[in-house]
Amino acid sequence: MDKQKLVALTFDDGPSIGTTEQILDVLEENQVVASFFLIGQQITDETADLIRRAHSMGCSIENHSRTHSYMTQMSEEEIVEEITDTSDKIRKITGEAPQFFRPPYIDYDQKMYDRIDLTFICGYGCEDWEESVTAKERVRRVLEAAKPGYIILMHDSANNIQTVEAVKEIIPTLKKQGFTFVNIRGLFEKSGIHPQHNVIYMGADEVQ
Repeated sequence: MDKQKLVALTFDDGPSIGTTEQILDVLEENQVVASFFLIGQQITDETADLIRRAHSMGCSIENHSRTHSYMTQMSEEEIVEEITDTSDKIRKITGEAPQFFRPPYIDYDQKMYDRIDLTFICGYGCEDWEESVTAKERVRRVLEAAKPGYIILMHDSANNIQTVEAVKEIIPTLKKQGFTFVNIRGLFEKSGIHPQHNVIYMGADEVQ
């Protein structure tokens, strides 16, 4: 498969009752997959079914820390706890451990590289955590940045309905442009790229 046509849609800060459910509905309707970078504190008995549903659809479930705090300000022990707690919860629900990590606020340092044995990724966002950024503007920014090995960074946080609306347009438009949606693991595997450590990926073959 031509890596030029691969795109990974990713969502941070969930799972969230309501928002994540609607995102999954859109993915299902369009027959595509995505990746969800979960906050450990958001993983509860109430949200576990959303995680199972996403995983059963072929979405990958990845790590976004336990508390979504600035981890560069933490001790090595605290960093490890942030990661292992979230990974353990995900493994218990899906049977698979996360392979990728997106640092909260894209705030990272060498200490985190040394203590976190996961591939660091960022991606291209559209400030969709800001309510003032309309669904239409989110669509424009995402489509404008589209390119080979594209990682789209969005959020399925509580009440983020404008992102739900944006995704309804983003997915079919990119499909018409010839892109194939894969989860973040598939992006690297199908691109033939073995993820390296001590770097953070903006795209499959682009490091920050």
